[in-house]
Amino acid sequence: MKNVRLWRSASSQSPATDRAPIMTIRILLVDDHPIVRQGLKTLLEAHPGWEVIGEAADGLEAVDKADRLHPDVMVLDVTMPKMNGLEACRQIRQKAPGLEILFVTQHDSPQMMREALEAGARGYVVKSNAARDLLEAVEAVSQHRVFTALNRRDSVNSY
Repeated sequence: MKNVRLWRSASSQSPATDRAPIMTIRILLVDDHPIVRQGLKTLLEAHPGWEVIGEAADGLEAVDKADRLHPDVMVLDVTMPKMNGLEACRQIRQKAPGLEILFVTQHDSPQMMREALEAGARGYVVKSNAARDLLEAVEAVSQHRVFTALNRRDSVNSY
């Protein structure tokens, strides 16, 4: 579902030779805390071509919006009301196998990270390091690569 859009830099007056591809990525944000969603949205929408197309506050709403909005990437929390992120991930993976899921969570735990990946997520980032890791993680999962980052910098992996 990703589209490549062409653009010309504002300083450029020459034809298509100065155009560079920008990957358009449609993102669904899911977290039960509005302030967290707003912060993540600000970081994500600062990236050219990325668009937050919807938000959800719990796992049930995430499953519904993923089905209706058809995002390319879902940024999902683990701990939420009504349905946790792991169960939402499993259900979404069955309905939309092409949708890439990135967990952004407070759980700085190798065990929780394994559970998230086993549930079908492509990436896992700790919220305390979201400013450092989020953009790289979204880029990686949008390209169907795994990205994992716990709290220590030496635990960041992208493949």
